[in-house]
Amino acid sequence: MTDLIAAIATGTAPGGVGIIRLSGTGAIETASRLFTPQQGAPLCQRPDRQLVYGSMADGEGRVLDRGLAFVARAPHSYTGEETAELQCHGSPMLLSLLLEFLFSLGARQAAPGEFTQRAFLNGKLDLMQAEAVIDLIDAETPSAARQAASQLEGALSRRVSEIYDGLVDLMAHFYAVLDYPDEDIDPFRQETIGTALRLARSQTEALLQSYTRGRQIIKGIPCAILGKPNVGKSSLLNALSGYARAIVTDLPGTTRDTIEARVTVGGVLLRLIDTAGLRETEDVVEQLGVLRSRAAVEEAELCLLMLDGSAPLSSEDYEAMALAKRAPHCLLLINKSDKPAAFSTAELESDFPSILSLSAKSGVGLSSLEDAIQALFPFGRDVSSAPLLTNARQQGAARRALDALLRAEEGLLSSLPPDLLLIDVEEALTALGELSGTTLRDDITTRIFERFCVGK
Repeated sequence: MTDLIAAIATGTAPGGVGIIRLSGTGAIETASRLFTPQQGAPLCQRPDRQLVYGSMADGEGRVLDRGLAFVARAPHSYTGEETAELQCHGSPMLLSLLLEFLFSLGARQAAPGEFTQRAFLNGKLDLMQAEAVIDLIDAETPSAARQAASQLEGALSRRVSEIYDGLVDLMAHFYAVLDYPDEDIDPFRQETIGTALRLARSQTEALLQSYTRGRQIIKGIPCAILGKPNVGKSSLLNALSGYARAIVTDLPGTTRDTIEARVTVGGVLLRLIDTAGLRETEDVVEQLGVLRSRAAVEEAELCLLMLDGSAPLSSEDYEAMALAKRAPHCLLLINKSDKPAAFSTAELESDFPSILSLSAKSGVGLSSLEDAIQALFPFGRDVSSAPLLTNARQQGAARRALDALLRAEEGLLSSLPPDLLLIDVEEALTALGELSGTTLRDDITTRIFERFCVGK
């Protein structure tokens, strides 16, 4: 995979700056045929990463724009290959004309994520760092951006390497004793094996436990807004979204299906789901909406349960409360605080320690809701430097590594011989290698890089 690829790296919408990237054999020479410096040596003779000002022309030599360019020679480039980058004005038509000229010179269109895939294949990034690139591009909150940047800098890679290297040392010690019995090498004792396995197992458990927080930071918290019809769920969704995402009327049952929106509250990304109001109804469509509402609550990590503070509690309210308590986290919101209260919340405090009063219509009390959500998920304000697993692929590999280490520990307690124990250690090493990409199948690699945009 060293053929010449090219792509527009700045998207298809008009903008102030447009960027075209090239990577592969002949990238610098090809860019030099399109770009002419205003003065001095040709682009192909310039030092690496030196920005050069000049003109860009089409295949007939007609100048299309003036801008900047630089080159980077292998292996000191992002992809590890010979690369060049052209920076011009962000006109989609201009970028298309320049790209067509590069294609006529032998380049081909880069596939989504192909630049980063080449960086991975050439050893410039491991797979966790490559996944961090797309996480950084897709980041919707400061904490998500910081976490992705930390992973891109190798924080997670170093943590995995620490576990991996400890197990490799264990394997190396065993084979050294086995292959060189006459050498002065410490014997391979059971307590040595046990200490190494316990350390690797505890480190892997801690790594696996980081997945929940990592997923929440990157993907957001599934959050269901629950309550009876006309309690103010859609008004709350609109208030948190900042625009009229859901239709709001005084008629009960306006929301007949789940409505989703991604919003940031207190620095925490919420995947909000406005559910259909829970009630008995003869309307078949609304019945389906209620069923989907129940399913949404079952999958939610946070439930915002809304009660109408201006009306007495009803059987529908109690049904909603019973359902909301199934969620890992629940905040009870007493809506319509601008009206006289119709019941006391004292009887609810034992089941719902977090009870907030607000008006979704006017926005009063929303700051308290923001504080409460931030208290439940404190990474919204800051994220620790501890590296975290952030996707299901990483979690699966860590889980397989942990299972193998647990089997090894069980075998040690059963007095299995070391060579049988190390079969499980080798399985753990293989699973840890999948995290970094050293033992990954090609089809999985392809699927990962398909998530990227063209030009990255």
